[in-house]
Amino acid sequence: MIDLDRYFARIGLPWSGRDPRTPTLDTLNQIVAAHVMAIPFENLDVLLGRPIDLDLGAIQRKLIDDRRGGYCFEQNSLLLAVLTQLGFEARPLSGRVRFGRPRDYTPARTHLVVRVELDASWLVDVGIGALSMSAAIRLDTAEPQATLHEPRRLVRDGNLVFHQARFGDDWHDVYELTLEEMPPIDREVANWYTCAHPQSHFKHRLSVSRALPEGRRISLLNRELTLRERDGRGHHRMIESPDELLAVLDEHFGLAFPPGTRFPCPGLDWPAG
Repeated sequence: MIDLDRYFARIGLPWSGRDPRTPTLDTLNQIVAAHVMAIPFENLDVLLGRPIDLDLGAIQRKLIDDRRGGYCFEQNSLLLAVLTQLGFEARPLSGRVRFGRPRDYTPARTHLVVRVELDASWLVDVGIGALSMSAAIRLDTAEPQATLHEPRRLVRDGNLVFHQARFGDDWHDVYELTLEEMPPIDREVANWYTCAHPQSHFKHRLSVSRALPEGRRISLLNRELTLRERDGRGHHRMIESPDELLAVLDEHFGLAFPPGTRFPCPGLDWPAG
């Protein structure tokens, strides 16, 4: 069980007076938006060689008590547990991340999202990095749907559902779904691959991101810090040293590490000298 008082304090939403017996879309959207703005996406423990523990107690300690972030299996497992405790009908779905990949390439099924049943079926996802959703979207329509950040849509192709985000005039695949549930054993196997397999992309690059108010986002990919405006314009700067990286993690993402911490990562190509 997740301590809901501590969870709502962590995401900055008032808890007193909420009625867990009457889940609503408004409550769902408030939780999702607050979550992605408060709890950053990050893979830092993977780079530090620490295994990712999907036990709910471990997730609560890391993301809530220790004020860390995590990736999809941690973020969406936490959200799934919270929603279930609040009385939502919610279940886990598996997906294949497709952003930046052609349709003829088949990525591993290593993504976890959450389906919620209200007046209709809704999709929520607080664990897809710099594209984590700030609102739920309906599963029964292909029409573009507004969120606090990028517009989204779900496009069906046979048995597959492609979740897409729009930047400017162009739509981009984020991931594909079959709407198949992802039981705990499948999550454990996919989580092991994601955090431990030598070919996992999380072993080769540093990735940290957080949604901001007014449709903006801030992200860190290796040494590049990017502030993205709602209209898609990006402001970039390069991090020049490991100590500056620690300061950026603390200032922009609330992630505090002891002085001298280093993240072994091929993508961190620090300047010589």
